[in-house]
Amino acid sequence: MEDLEFRYDTQLLLDKYGLDEDEADDLVDEIRDHIIDTFNGDCLLVAGDTGEDEVGGEKATIKLHYHTNEPWLVLEYCRSVGEIYDIVVEDMQRQSAGLKG
Repeated sequence: MEDLEFRYDTQLLLDKYGLDEDEADDLVDEIRDHIIDTFNGDCLLVAGDTGEDEVGGEKATIKLHYHTNEPWLVLEYCRSVGEIYDIVVEDMQRQSAGLKG
């Protein structure tokens, strides 16, 4: 079995509150650029949507998917940006060996 270059499939949702509409729209690019510049990995997907939060301000919701060997660093960064939830880290090496990820 061949070792994967980037072993961990890292996925999460991130909410950031209290933004104006332009800041919310720019957040996807900011997160994508930081991850590309800072972390080693591949298969990066960062997508987002904006809307009103419960108190009438803007909220950005970001979906992140990334293959890396250091998912904890990605999680730490994302937590510094906003509230993270629905976190999934799967070991693709184990999956390819037929084990639970």
